[in-house]
Amino acid sequence: MSIRTHSLGALALAATLAACDRNPPTANNSDAAPAAVPAPGSAIQRGAMDRLTRRLARALADPAFRLHLKGQLDGSPFAEHKLHLQKLLQASNGQMLKEVARLSAVSEAVVEADAKDAIPLEIYFPLPEHRAEWAGGAEVLVASAWEDHEAPVAYNVKGRRYVLSPDEPPRVPVLAVVPVETNFDAGAVSEATCTTCEPPPSSPLPPPGGLYMTYSHFIQDFEGWLKGSPEFEIHILGQSGASDSLRDYQCAGASAGGYYRFDQNELDWRGSVLLFSQTQLNNYKTAHPNQNFRIIALEDDDTACVIKFDDDRFRTVIATIQSQYPNLTGAKDTTSGIIKFLKRANALQKILSAAYSFITTQDDLIGNAIEDVVAGQFFAGANWVVKGENAKTNGWFKLEMR
Repeated sequence: MSIRTHSLGALALAATLAACDRNPPTANNSDAAPAAVPAPGSAIQRGAMDRLTRRLARALADPAFRLHLKGQLDGSPFAEHKLHLQKLLQASNGQMLKEVARLSAVSEAVVEADAKDAIPLEIYFPLPEHRAEWAGGAEVLVASAWEDHEAPVAYNVKGRRYVLSPDEPPRVPVLAVVPVETNFDAGAVSEATCTTCEPPPSSPLPPPGGLYMTYSHFIQDFEGWLKGSPEFEIHILGQSGASDSLRDYQCAGASAGGYYRFDQNELDWRGSVLLFSQTQLNNYKTAHPNQNFRIIALEDDDTACVIKFDDDRFRTVIATIQSQYPNLTGAKDTTSGIIKFLKRANALQKILSAAYSFITTQDDLIGNAIEDVVAGQFFAGANWVVKGENAKTNGWFKLEMR
């Protein structure tokens, strides 16, 4: 469910640009990748994504192609009716790839080469109201963006280019072509699930003991409108071997399995989700005596349940929080009598494992959770506070041991 608001002035302007038959100042009718301010990502991959976007838009000038794509989108079983673009093009012996090539007046080999050069892409309507409104007509834009909050580059069915606002969507329906966030490998082992995480139970069992979250609130969704609903995740980070680095021990989120799955699409969420089982806690303490763990929140932008942001940025965030709340930015489970609870603890590790430095797009680091008594901030129904860059409060949780 979308939680964005629209500026009427911005919507009217964007609608006018989309409907008129004149190029706006930013229009570019060439078939090359658009000239833009340099941004992360391979120039080859970006160029391939842009060309695929334009050719899809041009193919949508054909009524039969529009109705076929609408049927594919409507029939998608995935969240927000997403489709894996490359798989869509290759389905049925490459029928859609052939149609895109024919309708955009290029060879099949050219379209196939771009599909291979681009990173895995997904196509969908990020705004539910756009999906509901589009009946298969020609008034539609196809837009792409590599990074979240990047100004989307869009094309209409005539191949005319527009640069859209990264903050306000236009009135006209917009199909997004963006890097894959969804696990499309239904029934297969997801590459998005961290290799050290516990697998989901094979059959329904009583919920295991461990660390649970029952309430969360974030101050914003940390997601640009072209990316659709936010993908909030909670990660447990702990010591990597005997080093001063951290690695990911468990992810909880929409793509996680079993009791670790939760899907937060609004600023507030209530329910019950396992973050770290008692078995995982015990194994961690056995392997890493006297080492505590960190609880971090992020908004995923590429590859579910895999952390992707640069180490320097993470280290700066943690160092800033550590300087304000010395030695109390981690967590550990403890017992008082028969009552188990989570409490503040020292967490020495501030460096992410080197593997996380190899990124395609960056996740939004929302912050590191610290106990409310340490933060000196208290929110109704919560007991841990999420601190982000410059120690800004970006959210709060209710965490409990069971």
